[in-house]
Amino acid sequence: MKKIILVLLAALMTVSLVSCGANYAVTGNYNMNNTQVQLSTANFNVVDKVSGSAHVSYVLFIGGIGEHQLYENAYSAMMAKADLSKGSRAIGNVVTEEQVEGFIPFYWTRTITVSANVIEFTK
Repeated sequence: MKKIILVLLAALMTVSLVSCGANYAVTGNYNMNNTQVQLSTANFNVVDKVSGSAHVSYVLFIGGIGEHQLYENAYSAMMAKADLSKGSRAIGNVVTEEQVEGFIPFYWTRTITVSANVIEFTK
């Protein structure tokens, strides 16, 4: 009888230490700009790398904003840091990362981060 109680107690302790959390990250390119630049000569410099992020929290599937608006907020934050008004500058290599973590369906957060290189043309 003592062995059964010890096994049940060990199983209960093991179950209490297990987490049902989830965490994953997805990288994609959601940028649909179609700008064509001739890069046959070295007429540009990579000036900076900028990024912006936005996050939202959900409790029992309630809360926050939609995924599209979350992306727009992250993209706007990145563009505010890019400061494209100085000379002939553009952004390139735009990458979008999405990270979801928490205890789904009870509580979780979604974070979208958009990053890009700031390119300055010299000629």
